[in-house]
Formats: sequence, C-alpha cells, structure tokens
Amino acid sequence: MRWIRPLSADLDEGADALGAKAHGLVALHRLGLPVPPAFVVTTEACRRFLSEGRPPDGLREELAGAVRGLEAATGRRFGGEHAPLAVSVRSGAGVSMPGMMSTVLDLGLTSRATAALAAETGDARFALESRLRLLTGFAAALPGVPADAAAPGDADGNPGVGDTDRLRAAIAAAEERIERRHGRPFPDDAAEQLETAVEAVFSSWDAPRARTYRELNGIPHDLGTAVVVQAMVFGNRDGRSGTGVAFSRDPGTGENAPSGDVLFARQGEDVVSGREPSLPLHELRSREPSVADALGGALARAEGHFRDACYVEFTFESGGLWLLQARPGRFTGAAGVRVAVDLAEAGVITREEALLRVPPQGIRNVRAPRITAGAQADVVGRGVGACPGVAVGRLATTSEAAVRMAADGPVVLVRPETSPDDVRGLAAAAGIATARGGAASHAAVVARSMGRPAAVGIAGLEVDAAAATVRAGGRTLAEGDVVAVDGAGGELVLGDPATTTDTADAHLRTLLAWADDVSDGPPADDEEPRLRAAQAAVRRSRG
Repeated sequence: MRWIRPLSADLDEGADALGAKAHGLVALHRLGLPVPPAFVVTTEACRRFLSEGRPPDGLREELAGAVRGLEAATGRRFGGEHAPLAVSVRSGAGVSMPGMMSTVLDLGLTSRATAALAAETGDARFALESRLRLLTGFAAALPGVPADAAAPGDADGNPGVGDTDRLRAAIAAAEERIERRHGRPFPDDAAEQLETAVEAVFSSWDAPRARTYRELNGIPHDLGTAVVVQAMVFGNRDGRSGTGVAFSRDPGTGENAPSGDVLFARQGEDVVSGREPSLPLHELRSREPSVADALGGALARAEGHFRDACYVEFTFESGGLWLLQARPGRFTGAAGVRVAVDLAEAGVITREEALLRVPPQGIRNVRAPRITAGAQADVVGRGVGACPGVAVGRLATTSEAAVRMAADGPVVLVRPETSPDDVRGLAAAAGIATARGGAASHAAVVARSMGRPAAVGIAGLEVDAAAATVRAGGRTLAEGDVVAVDGAGGELVLGDPATTTDTADAHLRTLLAWADDVSDGPPADDEEPRLRAAQAAVRRSRG
C-alpha cells in the first residue's frame, strides 16, 4: 500500500483519504493558483499508526522519496548546506477541527541549514528566528505539552524582535526544554525531524483536546488525520512578506466583500493563534497592492469553484502570493442565509440548493439580539464582533473556571486569547471575549462553529488568570461579576444590559418564501418547521 500522494491537479482521491486541507490544495492546483509544492500522508497511514503504535511499513522510504520530489520541484536541498529547503508539517482531517491537532513550521532548519539560510539571505536574524520557530513549534507538538506552552518568540517572547545574540540564547533554551520534555536532544538531521513531526501529528489525533472537540461535534474517533508536508514560504522573510486569512465574504454578515486578517513579517500561526494584534485585510492593499490584487482574484476563483463563500490561508514572501489552504466558508446564522440567497439570486446555485444549505436550527440565530442603542450600557471595552448575539453570564478567566461555574448558570469566558486547549471552556461558555486576535483567530473561528456570541481584540483588556481578574479602562472586574458580550458590536459590558432584536431580515423572508413555494402543504406557523418541510420536499423531488 502507498501511504503518500504528491499534491497535483490530477489527484482524484476524496477528502476521506487525503484530508480536507489536501483536498482543498488539489482544487487550488486545478484553478492554476499559486500553491507551494507539497505531498500528503494519507489518513490510512494515521489509522495504521494509531492501531499499531508505530509508523506503517514503508512510510520512512516513501517520505524520503517524496522529499526528493520537493527538492526537484524547488531546486533546493532538504536540510542542505546550500539553498536549504524547509517544510511545514500540518494536520488535515477529513472534517474541520480548527487548531486541535499539531503543526510544525520551518522543519528542516538544522543548525547547518540555518547557517546556510543566513548566508543565502544575508539576514542572520531571519534565519535564527525561523530556527526558533521550528523549535517552539516542535516542542508544542510533543504529546502532553499544552498548545501554548512554547509560543514562537525570542528571549522576551516577541517574534522577530531582538538581536542575534538574544535569538541564539532563546534557541539554546528551547533546545534544552525539548531535551528535558522529550528525553533526547532535538534531532539535527532533517529526515529525522520530518519522521518525528509526522508521528507527532498522527499522535495529536488522540490528544485530549482533539477527542473533546470530536465528542462535542459528533465527529467519529476512527477517521484519523492526513498530514500535509509543504515547501515553506516565509512570511517573516522581510518587510514585504507576511501572512493572513481571508474570507471571500464577511463571515459575520454574509456581505459580498472580502474580509479577514493580515500580519506583516510574521508566519501563519501568529494570525490563527490570536497572540499577535492583526490588521484588517484591507491594510494589505495600502502596503502590497499587487498581493492584494492577486488575493482578490484567487478568492473570486475559489468562490466560483466551491459555489459558496470561501476561506483561504495565504502567505506572501517578498511581494509574491502563495495559497496554503482553501475551503468553503461554512457560514452560519444570518451570514449563511444571506450567502445562500445571494448566490441563488445570482444564478450560481438553485433556490432548492439554497434551501438545503441552511440548517433549520441555524435560522434561530438569524435575528440575533444586540445591546440596545442608547441603553447607557457600562462598556468595559470594544473590539471586533466575531459571532453575532448577546450572551450574559458570570465572568470566568480560565477554561477550568468556565466549566466549573457553568454548572450554576451561564458564564462568559474572557481570555487574552484562546488556544485549542480551551475547547472545554469554549463549549461551556455562553459567550466569549478575548483581548487579542481578529475575525479569523482561533477564538473567532471556534465561536462561530459553536454559535457562541464573541468579541475579539478588545483594546486595553488585561486578563490576570492567576488573580482571577480582568482590568480595563482603569477598573478591575473579578471572576463571578456579571458581564455581557455583544458579538455583533464587539462590546464587553458590565451587567445585564437591555437588548433588542431586529425582526426585519429581508434575506430570511426571501428564503422562507422559497420554502413555502416548494412545500407540499400550507406554511407552518414557525420558521424552522417551514424550512424543514421545504427541505423534505426538495429531497423527495430528487428521489
């Protein structure tokens, strides 16, 4: 059995074998969009690893052959002392599990390859920072290590800041931590790094946070994850480099306008983690207009392919755009209804397809409440609305506190940012607020998937989990204080403010009119049964 497939336009296996991430990359190849060379280790290899407790026979040899293919495609040498090749190693299950499994970037930067990268680019700081990112990412991927235990950074914890001496000191400290946790030194051989990283990603399928996420979302435990190995594109290369995530339409409203987050001189994990204060996507045009133009064209082509709003992860290196992931946007609530209706009215999908795309229970959140304008609400801080609705509950500053306190009533989880290890707290909370992160951060993505009102990137918000307090605007709130989060306006408010609900949603009215047209009987009194009846009628008509 072959365990590895090179990613190309003619690869025709489904997401159950390749994983959703690799399947999306195949689609990008077919659209002729810029994708770094890559290969995928299949989900079957993961299942075999998990059942036997070791890599399947032949995987090591296939990895070596697949790496030679990347070397040929890039003209670089994996771990080489001249023109070194580095790769990213990312999980990719057949269903979306945002951030729940391991990722390792910059892999292949051995000590000699790091020196070669510094010599090639003339930028020792860049090469050393990339090596440090490899070490911290590798440490976080080790079984039993929390996802945020080793965030990328220099000796002060700030990515890309500091002179080369401080970076070397941070590298030495990271190597020492790995040896202490792993029981052996960090491998200084690129092939051994890759084999270890692939095994770590396989193992992360059974990490407690991943199992919890699957249990919460009804995902079977026996699917396994694929592993995508891709030539690195360095968003931290220079001032004309960066990374971001983009939606072809606004994920909060469904408006037909690109939306997302971007960071300059950073790598992808900095955006999705929410640790770094990101910039809105439109900032890309002011600094790198050619990248913005290329990204806009790629979003349009991807949306045309998926016939749905889409999500892409991208990196640009020295002014050149590369796409690293693409999938349908999976919008919910009012945004999902608007996208379905707009696409049907544009003739991209049929009205029947639009009806089937909206989950009946999802229309409960279409008319999401908002804090009443002029209600004299006691605003603690304002950020970015990540998922509409208003949640009121007692303030919790850790996921453990949120789970404990939720047994006695609703809680609002307030964190500096969230990580995959917060999954139980996110599920227990009625609402979420973070001090850092943008609309595509971990907190925002998970909040939307769970339908939790959320505000992210709240300026001036300081969370002290040790003291169980939150500070903002010169005052301190204690764990247990009643707060509210408005996920449309992006506000965190003290107390239980008055709310209002907009009953005039034109897109929902249109969708329900279509539902009545295809239903067999008279319209039901409630919206959800009306949509369910219409979906049943559409499915019967299709046999």
